[in-house]
Amino acid sequence: MDTAPQHAHSGPPGGRDYTDVQHSAEFSELRRGYRSFVFPLTVAFIVWYLLYVLLSNYAGGFMGTKVVGNVNVAFVFGLAQFLTTFLIAWWYSRFAAAKLDPKAEALKTRLEAENLQQAANAAGAARAESGTIGHQADPRDEDKGELAGQEDDA
Repeated sequence: MDTAPQHAHSGPPGGRDYTDVQHSAEFSELRRGYRSFVFPLTVAFIVWYLLYVLLSNYAGGFMGTKVVGNVNVAFVFGLAQFLTTFLIAWWYSRFAAAKLDPKAEALKTRLEAENLQQAANAAGAARAESGTIGHQADPRDEDKGELAGQEDDA
């Protein structure tokens, strides 16, 4: 039996519903760009790693072939695994900085502007409801240097 309350929107209680953002063209483009880079490279790296493991298990003669001195093919493939890991990380960081980060920043800026506008609208509605529309005057009387509305007792 599920006793958790069912919310009609995603996001924090009383906060913004991010479902509309998730379904926006901007977010879809950002997600598509990320996936088009990450998924193929992940598959390629897993295939490369499994090739290394399978060759180590089933092609011992080949993997034991000396390349230079006591360095064999298995050792070279093992070092190549580390090299590929660092190259993929470097390549992804360049890709993200060039392609993903600008799109994510534009989306973030738009959402922050919308949130500020919503907050301003809510504040305006609250002021209108309480009857205090507009800017409150500074209570300090500039001529006397005292608070406005207070009489001088002297």
